[in-house]
Amino acid sequence: MPRRLFKRYMPDPTSIREHKSLRFFGRLLHDPNLWHLNRHSVARAMGVGLFAALIPIPLQMLLAAALAIPVRGNLPIAVSLVWLTNPLTMPPVFFVTYMTGAWLLQVPPRTLPDELTFQWITDQLSTVWQPFLLGSVVCGVLLGIAAYFTTLLYWRWWVARQWRRRRFGRSGTHAAAADQQAHTEGVEHCGGHQHEGDGRADADVRHP
Repeated sequence: MPRRLFKRYMPDPTSIREHKSLRFFGRLLHDPNLWHLNRHSVARAMGVGLFAALIPIPLQMLLAAALAIPVRGNLPIAVSLVWLTNPLTMPPVFFVTYMTGAWLLQVPPRTLPDELTFQWITDQLSTVWQPFLLGSVVCGVLLGIAAYFTTLLYWRWWVARQWRRRRFGRSGTHAAAADQQAHTEGVEHCGGHQHEGDGRADADVRHP
């Protein structure tokens, strides 16, 4: 079932409870609903985790946990998903979110200079933060919704496939047993006719 797949890659619950940025939540982290692996808890965790991953703020794990706790999403999955935006993936991801925000606001996007410097970034923050933030929120919401429903559909498909396999396995076993029984009865039936024929032949020999 999908539960095995998520268990394989999800972080250790103990490390999540003891993480320094999550100790703020205290006893809220001991809610058993935050650690269950079922269709709804995983789907909610996928939604809030991917949304938090696209929000350009520090302590994204804190945001993912704050969203997962009230909706009772699986906390380890929600928190671990924020690492999808890391130093290697941030430039292309945030470029897409900025371009999305610029398109929504109908403002011309800024082009990158030949040499990207910290001074250029600070000078442009006053003009790019609005489309950047808007694009991040919109893309995060859309991605979170898509991840939520995709997880639900995938889980249902997986369970349905497993049920079909079980039914096919049972029907195949019953059919094989029925064929074996029919074969045995046929052999016994043929053997009965053979014994009957042998008896008649013996009678013919004894009574010519």
